[in-house]
Amino acid sequence: MKFNLFRQPQAVAAADPTSATTVTMAPSPVSASTSAPDTSGSNNTEISKNDMFEEIKSKFLNEIDKIPLPPWALIAIAVVAALLVLTCCFCIIKKCCCKKKKNKKGKKGKDGFNMKNMQGGEKQLLCVHHFSSSCHKQLTVGILQAADLMSMDSGGTSDPYVRVLLFPDKKKKFDTKVHKKTLNPVFNETFVFKVPYEELGGKTLMMSVYDYDRFSKHDVIGEVKLPMNTIDLGRPIEEWRDLESADQEEPEKLGDICISLRYVPTAGKLTVCILEAKNLKKMDACGLSDPYVKIQLLQGGKRLKKKKTTVKKNTLNPYYNESFSFEIPLEQMQKILVVITVFDYDKIGKNDAIGKIFVGSKATGLGLKHWSDMLANPRRPIAQWHPLQPEEDIDGQLAALAAKK
Repeated sequence: MKFNLFRQPQAVAAADPTSATTVTMAPSPVSASTSAPDTSGSNNTEISKNDMFEEIKSKFLNEIDKIPLPPWALIAIAVVAALLVLTCCFCIIKKCCCKKKKNKKGKKGKDGFNMKNMQGGEKQLLCVHHFSSSCHKQLTVGILQAADLMSMDSGGTSDPYVRVLLFPDKKKKFDTKVHKKTLNPVFNETFVFKVPYEELGGKTLMMSVYDYDRFSKHDVIGEVKLPMNTIDLGRPIEEWRDLESADQEEPEKLGDICISLRYVPTAGKLTVCILEAKNLKKMDACGLSDPYVKIQLLQGGKRLKKKKTTVKKNTLNPYYNESFSFEIPLEQMQKILVVITVFDYDKIGKNDAIGKIFVGSKATGLGLKHWSDMLANPRRPIAQWHPLQPEEDIDGQLAALAAKK
């Protein structure tokens, strides 16, 4: 029996069950030729994809098998790598978000600042924001800006910066950045004093505005004094304050140091002996200091060598008697400066300089005389007491000498 593919097959009457005829059905060649391509194509595609996946899987497993690590170690490495990737992504997202918030906050504080207090011809105003947190035991002081400062330079401007400290503790102090050639600087800097809440009542917040000078002592433009017992520390305060003329204090006595100099021309050997110091400035809360001395050799403003003594604990009159030798040819002795600084050692934080001196052919006063006496008496140790001077004054003199070269 044959079927026509293009026509509906006719209904065939059921055969008589008693008849012996058999019906055979031959597959049509056309039907086989038209339906076969679709089935074989999809099967081949699925087989090829499965084969490719199996091949990649087998290669990956083979590579893993070559690694000389147990499976649990590989799993641990994968987990750690995934955690690192997630952590990096989180940090990047957090940094971007925080930066946007910070920029928005800064713009709001700068552009939306209340300038009403500047009207009326008021001069030399310093804007201060301070807040104390008793639970964190700290005082936060924000220096925002100043206006109509006094001109201290010949060009009619100043190079102002602000120094903040809690009197009577002069050891802990902060300086803002220097703003060049302006009478209306904008600082926007914050400083934190870690002090118990119950001790703030006996302290005074001092903010002094200075005019920065590279080669001489910095001049005081004015200052603001805020006794802590007159301020409501329970809320943030943002206000303008008039600058008052700073008190002209007598130069603070920092102490004296005795050193010995000896030079042997034939050997080209300079020996600096730190003998002792006396009446040093009190740097610690207990009224004492932990002084040590640093010796530096400078030539043309560049440091050649440095050495330091041992630390003497809890004393204002340390005795060292420690010698340090340097090899310096005779022709270089006119170019060398020996800088000696007395520091107060601190276990935590930066070591503070108590005072400083320098000797050499380009020094002045006792520094020049001591150096000349040493050269005039070769091979003999020459001892001399020197009064310590503020570190910034000596640094200014050294910078001026280096600029002349």
